[in-house]
Amino acid sequence: MAFCAVASTPTSSLQKNDVGCSAFSSSQFWLSKCDRTRSKKILSVMAPQQIERKPSVTGSVKTGLTLTEKILARASEKSQLSPGENVWVNVDILMTHDVCGPGTFGIFKREFGENAKVWDREKIVIIPDHYIFTTDERANRNVDILRDFCNQQNIKYFYDIIDRADFKANPDYKGVCHVALAQEGHCRPGEVLLGTDSHTCTAGAFGQFATGIGNTDAGFVLGTGKILLKVPPTLRFVMDGEMPDYLLAKDLILQIIGEISVAGATYKSMEFVGSTVESLTMEERMTLCNMVVEAGGKNGVVPADSTTYKYLEDKTSIPYEPVYSDGGARFLEEYKFDISKLEPLVAKPHSPDNRALARECKDVKIDRVYIGSCTGGKTEDFLAAARVFVASGKKVKVPTFLVPATQKVWMDVYSLPVPGSGGKTCSQIFEEAGCDTPASPSCGACLGGPRDTYARMNEPKVCVSTTNRNFPGRMGHKEGQIYLASPYTAAASALTGYVTDPRDFLL
Repeated sequence: MAFCAVASTPTSSLQKNDVGCSAFSSSQFWLSKCDRTRSKKILSVMAPQQIERKPSVTGSVKTGLTLTEKILARASEKSQLSPGENVWVNVDILMTHDVCGPGTFGIFKREFGENAKVWDREKIVIIPDHYIFTTDERANRNVDILRDFCNQQNIKYFYDIIDRADFKANPDYKGVCHVALAQEGHCRPGEVLLGTDSHTCTAGAFGQFATGIGNTDAGFVLGTGKILLKVPPTLRFVMDGEMPDYLLAKDLILQIIGEISVAGATYKSMEFVGSTVESLTMEERMTLCNMVVEAGGKNGVVPADSTTYKYLEDKTSIPYEPVYSDGGARFLEEYKFDISKLEPLVAKPHSPDNRALARECKDVKIDRVYIGSCTGGKTEDFLAAARVFVASGKKVKVPTFLVPATQKVWMDVYSLPVPGSGGKTCSQIFEEAGCDTPASPSCGACLGGPRDTYARMNEPKVCVSTTNRNFPGRMGHKEGQIYLASPYTAAASALTGYVTDPRDFLL
């Protein structure tokens, strides 16, 4: 039977049995079967359709994906996925180090067999870095276990250290895993990189999905090359405005963590965009992504661009394919910052979200300064610290410890001229300022480590540090107090013996 549009009865006066067997509301009409007992005035008549009506969309409705969702969709061989969905993901790179490697290898052998072979010897990267320059026998044994496993499995990328008395005698040794992964070309846009360390998220600076996993998951990945992951929703952080000359990426991430708290991004992806982010170097982007885990984040990511590609030119010959968030991507929340108005920040003890302006802490007397770690021990971090020392022309008032992240960074400290210094290198400037001689590259005292670890706090001290965590026990003593800061703020504080705003020297 044909359908007709009939003059509508006001909605408020309609009763349930007043509506025909097919009724649809519109702004002007009720569309119902012709029932002349309800209305005699026919406005229009529609003839039966002669052509079969096909659905406008077949299959599931396609929605825009975020950068992280796109990477996981490709790695799980799906065209579409949603936050909260569990997917089996193909892994591109698995990294482990001397602290977690032995446990990971033990789980792998227990579950797959003593003589089992890893899924791909060229996609596993083993980097001793945490407890290296120590006489602790157990720490040393961990490195021996790494070496034995890599020899058995013929692992292609094992950055070994044999002679701990002179790290320079070990051409394969690199140093801090997260910085070494980037320098050695293991970080590539669009890929999935996993590591048995919470700060594996650093590699998200390259537009890839990178996150830390436990030994059990890593043992499974060793045998299969796969992992079951829950797709995280994405928080988007838009940072615009010209970066003031006295700020570094450490200030940006401290601002964000202070804004959302250490639980604000729990199992969420943190995507960083905006003109400020685009202006950052790769090392500064690494700093930004490095500390997303301090907000509980699953991963952090910066879209790949010309800066990324330039950095990778001489580091990898493996082809990669970057991805980007769709225009209609679903972001759980979006935060916007005008970076031009931001001031130098610190995170006071004992939490990375205990944010304060550096100038608000000027009465805090300190015992030492520590510049190093995956967060603040890169080449540009030392160049920044040296710049403050050059600008002041003064000597440090407290012991100032310098721990380059990798062997390459150590070489840069001794060879690269500091802008505005008349050709002097970082090492020369540090020596003139009265700092300790730059130490052997490693994680150093960041995690604490054995008691003979260089710069470890074996007494309750107050320290300004470029590291990423200031919980009780970090860097050693459980009663130590750590103020997290940028290399600028750390260097300025070393010159005064108090927490100091770097603008005191840089303006």
